[in-house]
Amino acid sequence: MLIGLTGGIGSGKSVVAELLAGHGALIVDADLLAREVVEPGTPGLAAVARRFGDDVLRPDGSLDRAALGAVVFGDVTARRDLEAIIHPAVRARAAALTAAAPPGAVVVQVIPLLVETGQQDTFDLVVVVDVDPAVQLSRIRRRDGLDEPEAQSRIDAQAGRGARLAAADVVLANNGSTAELAAAV
Repeated sequence: MLIGLTGGIGSGKSVVAELLAGHGALIVDADLLAREVVEPGTPGLAAVARRFGDDVLRPDGSLDRAALGAVVFGDVTARRDLEAIIHPAVRARAAALTAAAPPGAVVVQVIPLLVETGQQDTFDLVVVVDVDPAVQLSRIRRRDGLDEPEAQSRIDAQAGRGARLAAADVVLANNGSTAELAAAV
């Protein structure tokens, strides 16, 4: 079974993925793969540096995520250019990991931009982790140390809550405790 797991930034997708893994699911996390495909020496990092310049690289040659984020979250064209570099590599790696899963496995692909990239119809089941917008904003600010406009720009860069909910086969509300979320999972 192939499950697409999504939700807005700060919704709790990672916690849900950990809970599902605890139930035996194989987790393929697009965020982790997105980091993998821009490791030093990869074609992905070389393409990012060509497009955005050396200012998005640290002195050791690794990607400076904060510098890149400052560029792409304020510029729709830049964000789309980054996605055109990263998404194909992430999808290829996710497909390879999914294909390597043992027969009968439940594979959960954690894809923050599942709706934005139109992938909802490629899964047997789409699970959306939903969170109240005020809770979401608070979590992002606390977790990432962002001010309110920065956090809101990251929320605004993703599909709206309504679009995610419309794509859902299952909605997991995550406005309460981890224990409540675990019970829902």
